[in-house]
Amino acid sequence: MVLYRDEAIVLRTQKLGEADRIVTLLTRENGKVRAVGKGVRRTSSRFGARLEPFMFVDVQLHVGRSLDVVTQAETVGPYARAICEDYGLYTAGTAMLETADRLVEAEKEPAVQQFWLLAGAVRSLAVNAHAPGLVLDSYLLRAFAIAGWAPSFTDCSRCGEPGPHRSFAVAMGGAVCGRCRPPGSTAPAPETFTLLAALLAGEWDVADASDARHRKEASGLVAAYSQYHLERTLRSLRMVERDGAVTPRAGGEA
Repeated sequence: MVLYRDEAIVLRTQKLGEADRIVTLLTRENGKVRAVGKGVRRTSSRFGARLEPFMFVDVQLHVGRSLDVVTQAETVGPYARAICEDYGLYTAGTAMLETADRLVEAEKEPAVQQFWLLAGAVRSLAVNAHAPGLVLDSYLLRAFAIAGWAPSFTDCSRCGEPGPHRSFAVAMGGAVCGRCRPPGSTAPAPETFTLLAALLAGEWDVADASDARHRKEASGLVAAYSQYHLERTLRSLRMVERDGAVTPRAGGEA
């Protein structure tokens, strides 16, 4: 029996047979892994509750023919309960998990940066460090940057002319100057560009102080940018609750 151990965030689960579950994990060293949790749906399971979406776990697995098998699971970050008890946190978190699942397509290929980004974002949701919509949009922008689709919110994304600029074109990668501006480009408020740049850079003092109307406009642009590069709709993004905000805790980071 070939065993290995890794830290992981649970992305999703699906039922298998009467008592088992297939668990999709984003691991620190082994990338995306699909594994069977035997008997985890039984109330007597030793680690069933640890293999739920949003949980940060230390898992031991043994290599199988098609699916690996979870043999141990220890909690590192018990984030599921806090997130699932709040609709706003849950919908934002679900969109993040779906995005990670889509961006890390190949199994057993390391995706260390994506792992740590998701782990930090899920923790930020669970402790209410920032408004969930801001955490989600920051996560999406950074996840796509890691994947090779970093947007520009200051210089022209096509010719590189120093900004700030007044237009935004999803297909061109963000801000565009007057010469490069294609038909159909949007013209976000300058404050929206500032917010987007802050979310990408993790400047939370700027993001937390932003106005609700600029957050809403930024969220629409982030959603369009995400769906363009994934080439299909994020199903969970439509359910995200965008109203409400939280008072950030001191020192909170995504």
